[in-house]
Amino acid sequence: MAGERPDEFSALRADVRFLGGLLGQVVAETGGEDLYDDVERLRRAARDARRGGDQSEPRRLVDAMSVERAEQVTHAFAVLFHLVNLAEERHRVRVLRSRDDQTAPPAEDSLAGALAAVGSNDIADVLADLEIHPVITAHPTEARRRAVVTALARIAIEMDRFDDPRAGDSEREEARRRLLEEITVLWRTALVRSRRLEPLDEVRTMMAVFDETLFRLAPTLYRAADEALGQGADTMQAPSVPAFLRLGSWVGGDRDGNPLVTADVTRQTADIHADHVLRALENATRRIGGSLSLDESLAAPSAALVAALADDRDAHPDLTTRLARSADRQPHRQKVAFAAQRLAATRNRNADLGYSSADAFLTDLRLVQESLLAAGATRAAYGELQHLIWQAETFGFHLAELEVRQHSSVHAAALCGLLGVTELPEAAELDKLAGNGWTSTGPPDEMTAEVLATLRVMALVQERWGARACCRYVVSFCSSAADLAAVPALASAAIGDRSMELDVVPLFETGADLQRCTEVLDEWLGLPSTADVLARRHRRVEVMLGYSDSAKDVGPLSATLLLYDAQAALADWAARNDIRLTLFHGRGGSLGRGGGPVNRAILAQPPKSVNHRFKVTEQGEVVFARYGNRRIAARHLEQVTAAVLTAGTPAIEQRNADAAARFADLAETMESAARSAYRELVETEGFAEFFAQVSPLEELSELALGSRPARRPGAGPRTLADLRAIPWVFAWSQTRCNLTGWYGLGSGLGAVGDVDALRAAYRDWPLFTAFIDNAEMSLAKTDRGVAEGYLALGGRPELVERILAELDLSSGLVLEVLQQDRLLQRRRVLGAAVDLRNPYVDALSHLQLRALTGLRAGVSDAQDEQRLRHLLLLTVNGVAAGLQNTG
Repeated sequence: MAGERPDEFSALRADVRFLGGLLGQVVAETGGEDLYDDVERLRRAARDARRGGDQSEPRRLVDAMSVERAEQVTHAFAVLFHLVNLAEERHRVRVLRSRDDQTAPPAEDSLAGALAAVGSNDIADVLADLEIHPVITAHPTEARRRAVVTALARIAIEMDRFDDPRAGDSEREEARRRLLEEITVLWRTALVRSRRLEPLDEVRTMMAVFDETLFRLAPTLYRAADEALGQGADTMQAPSVPAFLRLGSWVGGDRDGNPLVTADVTRQTADIHADHVLRALENATRRIGGSLSLDESLAAPSAALVAALADDRDAHPDLTTRLARSADRQPHRQKVAFAAQRLAATRNRNADLGYSSADAFLTDLRLVQESLLAAGATRAAYGELQHLIWQAETFGFHLAELEVRQHSSVHAAALCGLLGVTELPEAAELDKLAGNGWTSTGPPDEMTAEVLATLRVMALVQERWGARACCRYVVSFCSSAADLAAVPALASAAIGDRSMELDVVPLFETGADLQRCTEVLDEWLGLPSTADVLARRHRRVEVMLGYSDSAKDVGPLSATLLLYDAQAALADWAARNDIRLTLFHGRGGSLGRGGGPVNRAILAQPPKSVNHRFKVTEQGEVVFARYGNRRIAARHLEQVTAAVLTAGTPAIEQRNADAAARFADLAETMESAARSAYRELVETEGFAEFFAQVSPLEELSELALGSRPARRPGAGPRTLADLRAIPWVFAWSQTRCNLTGWYGLGSGLGAVGDVDALRAAYRDWPLFTAFIDNAEMSLAKTDRGVAEGYLALGGRPELVERILAELDLSSGLVLEVLQQDRLLQRRRVLGAAVDLRNPYVDALSHLQLRALTGLRAGVSDAQDEQRLRHLLLLTVNGVAAGLQNTG
């Protein structure tokens, strides 16, 4: 947030002091002055240690506490971080409001700036092709309980009341009283879940984001784009912007390694989606209908509307008579009120009155809109009614496009069992099975029966809520065309001749699969059925790229470069084969899983790889960080949309192509050296056991972050291969080592041996610029001294030496490339935020180290062991809040 006015940053500090003071009062009231004093002593010791004071004092204070006292102190720091995060969210909103100046020239990352870059001649075609498609996943990385999230939302409301400049003294005093009340509730709310979430719990959590933010956000985004086109905000012109936002979800559909996500869960998920969107549309329709009180003498209905109302009376005389009494001589209101009744009937499965599809609902809305236009009521036609049309176009009756995901090995095992063979047949043979229909040689086993049931549920959901509701099937760890052909073959066995849209999406995740992705797709293109598939999809093909597992496989720098090469190769493949390609980016929230500013990543993509379409996963804590606050969500989607529009301009595409060619040799040198360093570390004998000892990896499963296990089925207790990328990243972040965000970087940069060449790459190559900036953040959140304490628990000094040497090399070379003396030196506000948090994260890390040391040493008393485990889980929650990332 460079360039902020000083009063804006001081307002943040004031909020932190105010909320911290209220928390201190609550701690003293509920835990006694002794607890408050213990918290303050540890806070000051951690702060002083950061300033060069006694480095051993924080750990000495922690070791002197009883386990019970350590739990209470940990709880206080964790709650403090939740309040600090709330203050920072409020600060972001303040900054966004202060920058909302329509008289200033448009920023490059604004919609107005992006549309200006596109140029007026191309705008219509670009907008027709534009698609922004966030996909919410249930990956277990949101450490906060829903109860904590809602408590913080209530505190935010009271902070707004307290800060309201119109409030009088008594109103402010009442807001302060309510703040103390809500902070007391938060203080007494358990931060660690007592039971593991089930898949439908995760579905309902996602629904909260839709209900509170996304449904109302969509028309706001479209209206902003329309205004950026020069339409203005007076709604006197027909909108030029189509509904380009699409919402996807893996929650309740992603069964890769999660046996709790069953066919029945997927069916219930689709019904929950429909229930929520139909309720939202019904409420909005009732509200808007009630406002359309235009008298027929002042806004005459069109002939088409008069005829439609007559048809409604013939079909449902009692209902229409009742509606007419409450909306006498108000035909537009009557029609919209009738539409609201039909939405309620659709939700309640009343086929006689309900709509058959969202398109039928939209037909009614457009009929009313056209009648209003004919009557000269232009503002009413293009105002709130247009917002409702946009919402129906965006969310339909399905809310989110529910996607199924399963591991390729599951399909292979299912087909082998059904066919009575030991190896998966070739793609061409599977293609014949899919086209001809077939039956198995015997009854399916439990796993196969579940695969077939899932495909039948997909067909059922489509019959009920439309093809968009559930038509994509993502094949994870896809490595051959046979992996793609397996899904239609299984669908043929599951549903026979029944009609179903089935879009099979390959997910390329490992380094080897990324390098072979176009070979796999070429083989798929050669299958006889592919021509029909492409014709049905209007030659649209979707390919997913896995950032998390590729980074876990080859390290962060190598994964970044391999992913770029894969995207460039896929873009060339699409151009050669006249394919309309959509790349689906499986990015995580943390830097070790492809995280970082999304708009900068988009602008660094290879030419023709974006093409005005962008699909990306939104995971874990990122969902609430980006979509929990409507204004922040609007700004995030504006930046993403602006980047997608700008990425396709000739200037940006040429810049990225020139940079990739210019630095190709440098990239090859870095990639090879970084990959070697990373693989040598993780392939060292005993490394998996070392990792489990030095981190809270094994204990993370007790945190009950989500329904998904940390390891895929069949994984051994100490194997890295089947360990999911999320706990891999999460556990390393807890050690303050953050190894997944930088390991191998120093070796890669060092292999180049030319700092001037690296500086030129940082200056002129957007991909490298974004990576180095992300790595700088990851290194800034790393603490060498604290990390040493964790690494020492593994009993492998040679591994500790190797890790710390790579850390020192990476930090030193990043600073040389950036020409800085310290990390985040030029990112003033971000650096200040990290510096503010670090001492208090240190305090929690010392508390966690105490618990982890005790557990690793072994505890004879079961009750003592349980207390240490609870202390450890509390510290995990607090460190995650303090660092603002998990996995």
